[in-house]
Amino acid sequence: MNSSPAVVTGISGGVDSAVAACLLKKAGYRVTGINIRVLDTPVENPSLHPSPLVISDHPDFQIPVFSLNLSAKFFDDVIRYFRNDYLSGRTPNPCMVCNKTIKWYGLLEGARMLGAEKIATGHYARTSFSDGRHRLLKGCDPEKDQSYFLWMLRQSDLSKTLLPLGGLKKPEVRELARTFGVRAAEKKESQEICFVPNDDYCGYLKNSIPGLEKQVADGEIVDAGGNVLGLHRGYPFYTIGQRRGLGISAPEPLYVTGIDPGQNRIRVGSKADLDCRTLTASNLNWIGIEPPTSAFETAARIRYRDREAPCTVEPLGRDDVRVSLQTPKHAVTPGQAVVFYRNAEVLGGGIIGTVHQP
Repeated sequence: MNSSPAVVTGISGGVDSAVAACLLKKAGYRVTGINIRVLDTPVENPSLHPSPLVISDHPDFQIPVFSLNLSAKFFDDVIRYFRNDYLSGRTPNPCMVCNKTIKWYGLLEGARMLGAEKIATGHYARTSFSDGRHRLLKGCDPEKDQSYFLWMLRQSDLSKTLLPLGGLKKPEVRELARTFGVRAAEKKESQEICFVPNDDYCGYLKNSIPGLEKQVADGEIVDAGGNVLGLHRGYPFYTIGQRRGLGISAPEPLYVTGIDPGQNRIRVGSKADLDCRTLTASNLNWIGIEPPTSAFETAARIRYRDREAPCTVEPLGRDDVRVSLQTPKHAVTPGQAVVFYRNAEVLGGGIIGTVHQP
């Protein structure tokens, strides 16, 4: 009987997940891959089926791969959320939600079905355990660190999670892929949302919500004083900070500074009007600390490519906080996540709600 620990690894078809699986295989784990399907014909009771995906051509890294069809759950948890956020005047982050509700859910379900002790992904982040708490840390490669997208994970998720790529940089992963005979070694990375063709979210909303374009057309574009400057093509088709495509002329560049779905109205202003010193956040998840009961100082990131900046976090209730930034951040966007860091550690995060300019 093989006493090596069993691990289920998410296999996307890309180089990162394949190398993660090979590293675990090399470390002595009994590795099984799961390719989670999200855009197939939905099924009522998802189960594991053999997948044709081949991770490596090297005889030492032959890893069985199963597929798991979570298309119905993906539609309910990710696509509906994506549409509803835009219709509510927010800008969603579907990859963030997918990690928690689809990827980790699916891998944990697969581990249960296969009797595996652990799950793994190819994310560039790290975990550790200290003082009785599982911790989430940044990946060592600052250009690839994906810890921002994982703030929704809970202690129960992290307790079973392995992140083999957290200590590596992308060129190292590419080189390992060649060593392991990974078929996807030279595959380019995709930055697009998987269910949005050509990364055109406006076209996707128009095509997937019948009548939307006609319903929201010809709303008002107003300035900070409420003066009407022109008409727009529909509030869901704009995001905070957008400059192009406004269709109005002005002596200085104008940017979208606010979205009012109730009035189908877009507010515009100068670049300086996009600066934010205070925001609120809800739907909080705390990883590195217990839910705070008093204000504390930490650092915050308000988008994936943002840099952490000092802030004060003040609890407003059970599931809300006010975040006061020492220096303004630009184009803070409701619907995105604010993630709190202490050095390399993710303390937690939440969904940005209201935004206040200086």
